[in-house]
Amino acid sequence: MTDTTVVQLFKDHDTPAEQDAEAITAAVTEALATPDTLIPVDNPKAMADTGTWLGRRRAYVTDAPPVIPSWLRNAAEFTDGLRWGTAYYAHYTAFHTVRVPVYVLRLVRRGPRGAWRLTVKWFRWVVDAEARPVEVKAATEADIEAWLSLSREHSRRVHPRRVMSAVVGGTSTLFGAIAALILPAWELGAAGIGATALLGLAGAVSDRPLITRYVAVNTLRALTSTEVFDALEAIGIGGKKGKTGVEFAAEVQRDGPGWRAEVDLPRGIEADKVLEKRAALAAAMRRPISTVWPSADRTAHPGRLVLWVAQQDPAKAARKLWPLMTKGHADVFAPLPFGFDPRGNLVEITLVYSNLLVGGIPGSGKTSCALAIVLGVALDPTAELWIYELKGSGDLDSAKPICHRYVSGDDDEDLEAALAGLRAGIAEQRRRAKFIKSLPSSEVPEGRRVTRALAERYPEQNLAPRVIVVDEVQELFTHPEYKDEAADLCTKLIKKGRAYGIILILLTQNPDAPSLPSSVSSSVGTRLCLAVMDWRANNNVLGTGAYERGLRATDISVDEQGTGILARGREGTTVRAAFIKQTEADDIGARALALRTAAGTLSGQAVGQQVTELDVETVVDHLRAIWPDGADAVHSHRLVEALAAYRADLYGAWIATDTPLQTMSPEQQRDVQAARSTTLSAALKPHKVATKQITIRECCGGAKGVRYADLPEAPEDAGDVDE
Repeated sequence: MTDTTVVQLFKDHDTPAEQDAEAITAAVTEALATPDTLIPVDNPKAMADTGTWLGRRRAYVTDAPPVIPSWLRNAAEFTDGLRWGTAYYAHYTAFHTVRVPVYVLRLVRRGPRGAWRLTVKWFRWVVDAEARPVEVKAATEADIEAWLSLSREHSRRVHPRRVMSAVVGGTSTLFGAIAALILPAWELGAAGIGATALLGLAGAVSDRPLITRYVAVNTLRALTSTEVFDALEAIGIGGKKGKTGVEFAAEVQRDGPGWRAEVDLPRGIEADKVLEKRAALAAAMRRPISTVWPSADRTAHPGRLVLWVAQQDPAKAARKLWPLMTKGHADVFAPLPFGFDPRGNLVEITLVYSNLLVGGIPGSGKTSCALAIVLGVALDPTAELWIYELKGSGDLDSAKPICHRYVSGDDDEDLEAALAGLRAGIAEQRRRAKFIKSLPSSEVPEGRRVTRALAERYPEQNLAPRVIVVDEVQELFTHPEYKDEAADLCTKLIKKGRAYGIILILLTQNPDAPSLPSSVSSSVGTRLCLAVMDWRANNNVLGTGAYERGLRATDISVDEQGTGILARGREGTTVRAAFIKQTEADDIGARALALRTAAGTLSGQAVGQQVTELDVETVVDHLRAIWPDGADAVHSHRLVEALAAYRADLYGAWIATDTPLQTMSPEQQRDVQAARSTTLSAALKPHKVATKQITIRECCGGAKGVRYADLPEAPEDAGDVDE
């Protein structure tokens, strides 16, 4: 009976005449005696229904393993496995071949022990020593019949053995004497050594193996369910094994060069909790942290943990070659090979319709990452590569012969060239956007963006990818004069350029807040964070909340050069950039040059042309950039001073004298201000912006100036494209 039923009984007896306690008690008792009809929540029929026969077979086919293993279906994988197996056994054979003399000396040294053991065994066989205890027992117990029977059997076995031993011993002695008389000394010595070595086989010592064996100190023990249970419990995520605690979704199995365990965590616990405690999990498992890789399987549910443990420390494994090392070409419109994950699987990186930010402390392997990315772009004959290497080390010189624009250095002129390249990128983005907008919808079925098909259909429009690489970009973002413009240009390119094939790649070894503006870091679509020192730098590169979600580059050692977390959106994967030596990079650069020469796509500096980097922003754009917040109007001479501070290369000449206005006489001040106002008025005239007499009491009274409302609206840039 429910509480509602009892309440209803009291309502039925709410009159004074019916408030008799006995009547109410009787009614409740009667109601309790009549149980409510219960409806089963778990329907046995529904629970037993596992789907139709066809549905069950389809589920099997979905999860069934392939009939033919992948290494037999993939020619490259088969060739790689065959090459590895041949190299392994060739090394194994050579390793033991050069040690044959050592093995022979070990056998010779064990020869006397082997001879003694064989002599003892021969003597015991001749005298039938195994039967002696039985004969002694029969004699002790005075069992005459048994003793006589055993004695006869002993004589029957021992006599032939003695005869055979005498014949073999005599023959061997005779042949030995003859050999000593007729054979030269070196043959006798070799025969003696060989005989002693053969005797050494019987003189083996159990704890001293004859063959030198390699002990793989980097090979770890196999993963077991007990280890997983104990480790999760040690970090506070365990509970009881079974329905109320940790459950295995599948058996622990081999997965590439390691083991894979799929675990359902206790109810209410997300897999991200384990990702946050990766270091503690590795400590609980007593394994190197670089071998323990937990991840969440959100395709199942948020509480599904996939734990992969390497059999060998990936940081100490031999390098895997970049797929484009010796042959092949790339396509920037498609994923480019970049590196390998801890399992050894190839990791590709997508640049088109995205941008890339790479950050890590000095020595974390940024050069390796830059080479793998830049050389991949270089092997696309249609891609236009603009590189600004602001360290001056020449790390990317291997790509210089094919670059449309290449700058290496950290002087102000190099930084100005990088700014000019960013401005040129904005100009190109606007040109392409204008052309794309002019096309009918039937020409751009995939949306108003540049595609490979569109670039090939309109070759005269030069819609091929333009990739702008700025290495050590913190030099721009921390420069007192260039930082504001650099941040503004990069933000615009990141947001607007990607839909039109303008790709920006930024690399920095100082990913802190001052060196990496939030407007830039928050807009980049693809991020790669190498080893960093704290969670702030980690989140500056990978995005807000990445550290809390378990994407922690702080766990990566600086010794693991080129290893980082590659993230696009909220999800990330650990990847190690393919290591390319400088000599190999030069060879790849030469191959890229040959590809572009054959395709006829070399341009800019690569063919000796002077690259013109257009300044796409007008004086109106610059006024809008330096306009004081909240100001409705500003005097012209104030604007000229601000423009000269913002872009000295363009407006420095507008300041006719270096003498401060405060040191001039009032008449001189008025003349200078009037000259500057006239210069600004002339510059604004083509944009149809008039200067007017404006009175600003808190400044300097009345003078010519500009009202913000008179500035034309900013040109409408192309809208962003959702991914």
